[in-house]
Amino acid sequence: MRHFDEIFAIAAERHGGISAVEHQLTKPDPNVSSQPDSFWLATLTKCIFQAGFSWRVIEQKWDGFEDAFHGFDLGRNAFMDDETFDALLRDTRIVRNAAKILTVRDNAAFLLELRAEGGVGEILGGWPASDYIGLLEMLKKRGSRLGGASAQYAMRFAGRDAFILTQDVTARLIAEGVIDKPATSKSALRNVQEAFNTWSTQSGRSLSEISRVLALSV
Repeated sequence: MRHFDEIFAIAAERHGGISAVEHQLTKPDPNVSSQPDSFWLATLTKCIFQAGFSWRVIEQKWDGFEDAFHGFDLGRNAFMDDETFDALLRDTRIVRNAAKILTVRDNAAFLLELRAEGGVGEILGGWPASDYIGLLEMLKKRGSRLGGASAQYAMRFAGRDAFILTQDVTARLIAEGVIDKPATSKSALRNVQEAFNTWSTQSGRSLSEISRVLALSV
């Protein structure tokens, strides 16, 4: 496995130099833990609906989503009844996918549990970056449709420190001998986490920055 500086140099060579790469890096939001609970439900919902759909369509309809789901208030969505669900299936302001609409209810209930366990932002935003895969595992186990890439994108878009195992990031991890195929098993994800932790120690950079550099190096 190469030192992070070597991987950064590869990315810089392929993308116009050090400054050009730095310009494409986004650092985590240091205040992400203080985001309101509705922000987290909205972010999870947007990423779930974007999966398999045109992101552009979801963005264009997003004001409608905000209205239809009451500003993503946890209580109102967690106690969605059958009548409300049926009305949402007819609501042209949103994408009328029954399974995904139900995730709003289920994830609102999940976030209410986190609120009782110490706070949604404190848990999702404050989870240690050195155990990011532990957060992903918890989201997959307790949330609805939060396995795979949806949770990874949601955490990145929320502004917390996060890596996304895109095709390019995976290709660099394979090239560095960290994994030998896309990481889906617990052991492979542990290897990925250890590699990111090592590169973070070497560079002082966040998971988010490292993830982007790996992608740019391919």
